Amino acid sequence: MAKLKIKKGDTVLVISGEHKSSKERYKVLSVNPDTQRVTLEGVTVKKHTKPTSKYPNGGIVDVPATIHISNLMLVDGSGNATRVGRRENEKTGKIERYSKKSKEAIK
Repeated sequence: MAKLKIKKGDTVLVISGEHKSSKERYKVLSVNPDTQRVTLEGVTVKKHTKPTSKYPNGGIVDVPATIHISNLMLVDGSGNATRVGRRENEKTGKIERYSKKSKEAIK
C-alpha cells in the first residue's frame, strides 16, 4: 500500500472533475487508503431514496461523495496549491511532508 500525501484535516484544491474550481478550498474529513479516495467537507451528490423509517416520503437526499486522491492538490500554509514531498527532519530525524513550491514543512 502506497503512502498517501493527503491526511485528515488538510485543506485541498480540486483540480479535476465536477467540483473543480480555482478558488474553492475544501477540508478533508476522511481518507480511505485502500481505495485512495477522500471525503471532503461540502462535496455531496444527490441520491434518490425509497421511503424508509428515516425518510418516510423518500425523495432526493444529499450524500457525502468521495473523490480520488489524484484529483486533489494540497494547499500549503501560504494558501498556494502545491505538490507534496517527504523528507527527514534535520532536528528530530522524523519524516515530514513539505511543499515542493515553497520548500516549507507542512503541519
